[in-house]
Amino acid sequence: MRIARDGTWYYRGSPIGRKELVCLFASVLKREPDGGYVLETPVERGRIEVEDAPFIAVEMFWRDCADPFVPNPKPRQCLTFRTNLDEMVTADSEHPIRVAVDPKSREPRPYITVRPGLEARINRAVFYELVALAVPETVDGRQVLGVWSEGVFFPIDEAPDGMALRRAAE
Repeated sequence: MRIARDGTWYYRGSPIGRKELVCLFASVLKREPDGGYVLETPVERGRIEVEDAPFIAVEMFWRDCADPFVPNPKPRQCLTFRTNLDEMVTADSEHPIRVAVDPKSREPRPYITVRPGLEARINRAVFYELVALAVPETVDGRQVLGVWSEGVFFPIDEAPDGMALRRAAE
């Protein structure tokens, strides 16, 4: 079995067309300590090739998740992603967003953790939505752009020159 970079699941070279079957396989997908992927049921265990990430984040939802029971709650952004298999995951400390940068092309490759060891690659359109929400922050003495979700800041990229000056002036 194989999961292609575009999120298509294959069995013996043919795409699996039934989403319900793919969802069933995805429910038993696990990551090995060596970085490999396996499908594991109580009676069987088999390796599966994953070209990039096993899931694709295809939609993002923004909401204010401030506690309504706290007097004068401060607005707090929450970002929830829907995967290609309709799994919903909200970015937080247990489901971090990370952005890998291709060393040759400098192209960003954003991901969100869906389950321990399993990530969804954030598709390009959703990444553009994420970047539109980005704000500058100082992290370890560096100015970076990133997003907040559930009170956690997730860096996306280095802040362009001058952004620190604009922020200081605000």
